[in-house]
Amino acid sequence: METSTQVLIVGAGPTGLVLALWLTRLGVKVRIIDKAAEPGKTSRALVVHARILEFYDQLGLAREMVDRGLKMAAATLWVGGRPRGRIVFGDMGQGISPFPYALIFPQDEHERLLIDHLAASAIAVERPVELIGFEDRDSLVAARLRRSDGSEEIVEAAFLAGCDGAHSRVREALKVGFPGGTYSRIFYVADVEASGPAMNGELNAGLDEAEFLAIFPLKGVGRARFIGTVEREAESGRILSFADVSRLLINRLDIRIERVNWFSTYQVHHRVAGRFREGRAFLLGDAAHIHSPVGGQGMNTGIGDAVNLAWKLAEVLQGQADIRLLDSYGPERTAFARRLVATTDQAFLFINSDGPIARFVRVRVVPLLLPAVFRLRAMRKLMFRTISQTSVNYRGSAISVGKIGRIAAGDRLPWVSDKDGADNFGSLRRLDWQAHVYGEASSEVEQACAQAKLSLQRFPWSEAASKVGLARGALYLVRPDGYVGLAAASDAAALRGYQARLGLRFADARAG
Repeated sequence: METSTQVLIVGAGPTGLVLALWLTRLGVKVRIIDKAAEPGKTSRALVVHARILEFYDQLGLAREMVDRGLKMAAATLWVGGRPRGRIVFGDMGQGISPFPYALIFPQDEHERLLIDHLAASAIAVERPVELIGFEDRDSLVAARLRRSDGSEEIVEAAFLAGCDGAHSRVREALKVGFPGGTYSRIFYVADVEASGPAMNGELNAGLDEAEFLAIFPLKGVGRARFIGTVEREAESGRILSFADVSRLLINRLDIRIERVNWFSTYQVHHRVAGRFREGRAFLLGDAAHIHSPVGGQGMNTGIGDAVNLAWKLAEVLQGQADIRLLDSYGPERTAFARRLVATTDQAFLFINSDGPIARFVRVRVVPLLLPAVFRLRAMRKLMFRTISQTSVNYRGSAISVGKIGRIAAGDRLPWVSDKDGADNFGSLRRLDWQAHVYGEASSEVEQACAQAKLSLQRFPWSEAASKVGLARGALYLVRPDGYVGLAAASDAAALRGYQARLGLRFADARAG
C-alpha cells in the first residue's frame, strides 16, 4: 500500500509530538509513528524550562501545563546528613520571562497533554508502527513502515523527521556519525513514595565525598524522583533493582522508602550527531544529541529543535519561503547542542569526580558558596537565563541580520510587559512573521509592511522596553519562533532586502 503526507515524523516522545503539534497548527499535513505500543508510563524527564513554556504559550497550552505542574521553589544542600545550605529560587526570572521559574512536570504526563492536544486536531500517533527504511528521491522521501501484524506500507512524504531517540533508525540509515563517549558509572532514577526531612516538597541534594543524590518533588504528599548512583559492586552488567542503589545518602538523610513505583538504571552519554540534516531527512532530540542530565536540558533542547524546524518546514511547504531556509536548521541547532554538551559535561564531571580537590569543593565549598551566589540579584538573573534557555541565540546564523540597541538578530525577542499585564508576547501566538516597533513606526516602514502584507505590531515606548535593550522606533522582524531575524533602523529597504534574501512571502500570513 502507498500513501502520502507532507511530513512523516518518526518517534512520538516530546520532540516528535511538539513537531507534529506545531506543524498541524500551521496547516501542514503530518503523520507521526512510534514503534512502542503505548505512550510511556514513567516520568523520565522532569523539568520544563521557561523558554519551552514560552513556546507552549504560543500554542495556547502553557497555562494548562503550569496548573498541572509544580514550580521549583527552593533547594536544600545536605552534607553528612545535615542541611548545610539553602537556595531560594522563587521567581528568579522575574522581568525576563512570563514564566520566571522552572516547572516540574513528569514526562509521561507531559506526553499525554501533547497527545490530547494533537487529538483535538484529529491527529493520532500510529502505534506500534516501525520505520524499516527510507529512500530520498530528491523531490520526496519514500519510507517503508511495518505494523505489528507484519503488514507494510510505503509512505511518500516531502520531508522526514527523525525524532526516534538515541538509537535512531533514521540516523543509522543516513549513516550519520554520533561521536562522543559514555561515562563508566551507572546511575539510577526512581519514583518513590517516602518520608523524612528531605521529603518536603522541594529540591534536595545530598552531597558526599563519593556519592550524590538528588531528590525532586512530585505532586502529591511523599512523592519524589530520586537520581543517584548504583553501588560500584553492583555494576556487573546484571539486571539491577532498587536494592542495588547506594544507601549511604538515603540513610544519612533519614529517608524511609515506603514504595518504589518505578525504577531504572542508565549510563550517561555525551554525543552530538555529525550533521542534523541530510537532504529531505532531519534529526531532532536524542537522535541528534545526548548529554548529561545536569540542568535538566535534554528534553527541553529536543523541543527547541522541533520548534526551530517546524515553522521552517511550514514556510517552505506552503510556498512562503525558498527551500534554502531549511539550510539554517542544522547550523542553528548544532551550534547550541555542542555548546550544551561541553557545558553540561564539565558540570557532570565535577559532580562525580573522585579527585580530592573536587571532593573538597563539593562537600566544603559548594554548600557555602552556592547559596551566597544565589542571593546576588545579578547572578540569579544570569543563572536563570542560562538554565532556562532564554539566552539561547542564533546570532551566527545565515538568516540573522543586523543589530540595533543591545538586541542583535538571532536573539530571542525580549519580553516586555506593562503594569496592566499586557505584553509583547501575545502576538506571537499568530505563529507568523511579524514586524515589531517600540515607539513610533515610520511611515516608510508602515507602508512597506502593508505592501508586503506583513503584520506590524506597534508597542508604546516604555522604560521596560529600554531596560531590555530595545531601541526606540527601530524595526525588529520577528520569526515565527519568537527570535529576531532582522534588527535595523526604521528602514524599509532593510526589510525588503531581507525578504528577498530568503524568498519570504507574507501574503498568506496566518492569524492565530
